[in-house]
Amino acid sequence: MHICVRICLLLLGLHTRAVVARKEKRNVLFIMADDLRTSLGCYGDSLVKSPNIDQLASKGQVFLNAYAQQAVCAPSRTSMLTSRRPDTTRLYDFKSYWRVHSGNYTTLPQYFKSRGYFTMSVGKIFHPGIASNHTDDYPYSWSIPAYHPSSFRYEKEKMCKGEDGKLHANLLCAVNVKEQPGGTLPDLESTDEAVRLLKSRANHDDPFFLAVGFHKPHIPFRIPQEYLSLYPIEQMTLAPDPDVPKLLPPVAYNPWTDVRKRDDVQRLNMSFPYGPVPKDFQLRIRQHYYASVSYMDAQVGRLLGALGDLGLSDSTVVVFTSDHGWSLGEHGEWAKYSNFDVATRVPLIFYVPGVTTPHHGMGESTFPFIDVLTQSELGFKNDKVIRNMVELVDVFPTVSYLAGLRAPKPCPDVSLQEELCTEGDNLAYTFRHRERGEDEEAISFSQYPRPADAPQVNSDLPDLKDIKVMGYSLRSWDYRYTLWLGFNPKTFQVNVSDVHAGELYMLAGDPGQDNNVYSDSDHSAIMRKMTSLPHTVSVQMRMRLQLLYLTAGMKTSGRKAR
Repeated sequence: MHICVRICLLLLGLHTRAVVARKEKRNVLFIMADDLRTSLGCYGDSLVKSPNIDQLASKGQVFLNAYAQQAVCAPSRTSMLTSRRPDTTRLYDFKSYWRVHSGNYTTLPQYFKSRGYFTMSVGKIFHPGIASNHTDDYPYSWSIPAYHPSSFRYEKEKMCKGEDGKLHANLLCAVNVKEQPGGTLPDLESTDEAVRLLKSRANHDDPFFLAVGFHKPHIPFRIPQEYLSLYPIEQMTLAPDPDVPKLLPPVAYNPWTDVRKRDDVQRLNMSFPYGPVPKDFQLRIRQHYYASVSYMDAQVGRLLGALGDLGLSDSTVVVFTSDHGWSLGEHGEWAKYSNFDVATRVPLIFYVPGVTTPHHGMGESTFPFIDVLTQSELGFKNDKVIRNMVELVDVFPTVSYLAGLRAPKPCPDVSLQEELCTEGDNLAYTFRHRERGEDEEAISFSQYPRPADAPQVNSDLPDLKDIKVMGYSLRSWDYRYTLWLGFNPKTFQVNVSDVHAGELYMLAGDPGQDNNVYSDSDHSAIMRKMTSLPHTVSVQMRMRLQLLYLTAGMKTSGRKAR
């Protein structure tokens, strides 16, 4: 063979291998909702209309029991994006930047950027402000400055037309979009920008990581008014457990102060902190929340439709999740700010081309847009479902591995000096193997700070200096176990001997977590074991040992409900 031909073939082979190697690194479309609980069709909520997210779930892997590490925006997002728990980021409020406050931890997009990805942020990914250094952590995490929709500046302004014809800063705020400034809303703008960025990257050789953060269903419910028609008020129902549980420790209750600040809620003149919301207004809140979910679903549909139309769905991992949930009247609570499942449980869906679904042929749209206003009936059918407990700290190592990168190594017990490691687990193995059944070892941890044992104005979101009690909560298959322990905000130390209150819910017979049986058990022996453990043993591990000890006693006495 002529030497020139051999050289050409060699170069062609090298080029082909390079292309294959490039293709092994999948793009990532990372989608986050804000304050979205598992009120989705694919999570068994028969009332909500979410056909586009359900379509993604039908072609992806769905984790039915995924939990946030703290049910408030900045701590949860920082925890997920660094794969470190709040006790490591030391961020429990909105007023510090982890790189200065705790450690120079590598973030999920920063890790992808360091591996040759072009990283982009649209909307709310990091919490804006001090918590992300007023830059959304640019230039560490992003290749270009993060995009924020200009119309978001009006979210807390008087934009909602009341019955008096005047504009108010209301909680319930369905609007005529054409009458809004610029004729648009934040999530509409974010979707437009995200689609533009997808188009700009469609023909690039280097892979991309595009994070898109939608603002809804976060309050205020400023959404296009047509989405209310999907949820006639006469078809809405109250929460199944709308009263504050009799045995709920006062420290565990959140008085939903941010909701109370809205003009329409203030006019209800409710007593603080337990004053119930009038039933007719409860129905309207639930109606507007569900309508906000459907509005957000439509934007997800536009985004996924563009991904398919651009021929990118066969080379892109899609992740969909939320920063935490939101109470809709359960336990007499509204908003987040608690350790209950309605506040900590979130949707978590992974679509991995060729893994969760076969590759599609050329010209075939993987995710055709479904107009929720005209076509909302779409059943969820998928056997790729994981029921055991997982956590948002698991997202970083999992998406890294699924995209073709090496998952970060597990963190040591003390990791303040470790820039890159994970306090979560790589869930990628679950994509190849069917779940075998109940895993009693699967545990998720959440926590929430309080300034005092009784509800007060700053109970929902205390500043670090005001935190006196930390509620550590462990969720297993059968139980939610919470201890409210003394906390020193200056040293970040927890006093495991200073127990302010406890909660124990046996979920087989009490799925709504309404009947606290903590006081039914003798905890003295358990607490002695807890305080006798070495100082290096984490609170989470101590609680896990306690729960094993406690539930073993329940099983022996025949008290475990099945």
